[in-house]
Amino acid sequence: MKQLEKLIERIIKRVNLNLRDIPFDVEPYMRDIVPPDQLTKFYAFYGISPNYPIHFHFSRSNLAGSYFLGQCKVDNAVLYKSDIRGDELKEKGDIFHFRGQDISLDDDEVIWIKDSFLIKTLVHNFSHNPEKLDLFLIKNSIAAHYANIHGSPIEGCFLGPFSTVDLTSLHDCVVGTFSYLQVGELSHQQIEPGRIWIRAKDVFDFDYRFSPELLRKYIAFEPGKGAMGMFMDFAEDRKMDFQKLYDVVHLEPPFEMPAGTSVNRYALFKGKNQIGENVLVAQRAFLENAKLGKGANAQENCYISYSRLEGFDITAHGASIIYANLGKKVFVGFNSFLQGKANFPLTVGEESIIMPHTIIDLKEAVAIPPAHLVWGYIRDNNDLRNHSISLEAISRVKDEVSVGAMRFTGSGKDFVEAFRHRIEHILEANGAFFDGKKGKGHAQKGQDISFNIIQPYPQGPIKGIYPTLDINP
Repeated sequence: MKQLEKLIERIIKRVNLNLRDIPFDVEPYMRDIVPPDQLTKFYAFYGISPNYPIHFHFSRSNLAGSYFLGQCKVDNAVLYKSDIRGDELKEKGDIFHFRGQDISLDDDEVIWIKDSFLIKTLVHNFSHNPEKLDLFLIKNSIAAHYANIHGSPIEGCFLGPFSTVDLTSLHDCVVGTFSYLQVGELSHQQIEPGRIWIRAKDVFDFDYRFSPELLRKYIAFEPGKGAMGMFMDFAEDRKMDFQKLYDVVHLEPPFEMPAGTSVNRYALFKGKNQIGENVLVAQRAFLENAKLGKGANAQENCYISYSRLEGFDITAHGASIIYANLGKKVFVGFNSFLQGKANFPLTVGEESIIMPHTIIDLKEAVAIPPAHLVWGYIRDNNDLRNHSISLEAISRVKDEVSVGAMRFTGSGKDFVEAFRHRIEHILEANGAFFDGKKGKGHAQKGQDISFNIIQPYPQGPIKGIYPTLDINP
């Protein structure tokens, strides 16, 4: 175990070195954050598919409970129950479009995780950094529980629990607990907990900040205490349900799959569920008495319970939907928490956009009208009025608008069009529009994945370290 302990110490020192100018000391937050014995209990697993080129390289690392798909290198890193999705890696010869220029890739893109510690983190590739088109790099960085690294190469960063970096290149930054960033590029900054910031330079800027007192009820992160709050309790209360998925090598599908649908072998189902055509249910998704209509998806670390999704709905990484009814083509953003109750459910009208990191925790029935933008914290209908705006109204904004604590500047039309374009892209990439011949996406390609496991050394000074492996096609 000595080598594993030295590896963790090495990572902490490297991250602190990168953050010296902020300054920020990660060591108090990381002390015993994952008991060392936990890092020796779980196997890692990787998917092999004819649809995704593979080349896995693992050296001097711990990979406990982590999942890999696509091309990935891991060196001097600790990945605890993390998901590394390389199913959208760019390939040699692909053309990348950037500010009117077309750039051809000379090599296949690869995810490279080096000198980093990721805890229950979702990594989804496709770098938008024009300087490193063939390399999705995560280096000298730490991400705490249920963070999302989505299309965002990072170097020298610390991400708090339930934070998300999305389509952003980060250098030497601290991202606070439950903060969401989609800002293109950021260097040498510390983002406070609970900030939701979306910026397209010189086009638009959306900014909302949760009050610290409110946020503490749901998620907080303190030195020596770790992550705590309702979100952690919610996830921890359900983790034992997943255990049986990892105790058995081969599992029969929970039900017959409709045409074009893919349910990952490591997704969990409880109660009676209905799944339509072209649905994607990713690994570590949790469905309980839920209905997913045609073209809907449930991405990694999602919880959908006692809810109905009409179809073509997107439940992004880490989102939870409980006692809710969603109309068609509703987008629920990263790590959002939508909790209705049995006696007063949540209703969301079609084509509405629930912003990433939105908290809806109802004390009365609430109905969100169609085509609305929703953010922040909502308990009742009065809160909804202060945390929503119709897409038509925000599209008319050309300079500035404020609704409650939300501030928006720039072109509302461009903001809405960018969101709608991204929703169509996600649905298309996930295979929601597959017609039996054209439009294949992850839901169809995911039907042909086989899984293999790898395990660490069980005893001695290298206990918990995985042997160096190089897995080629």
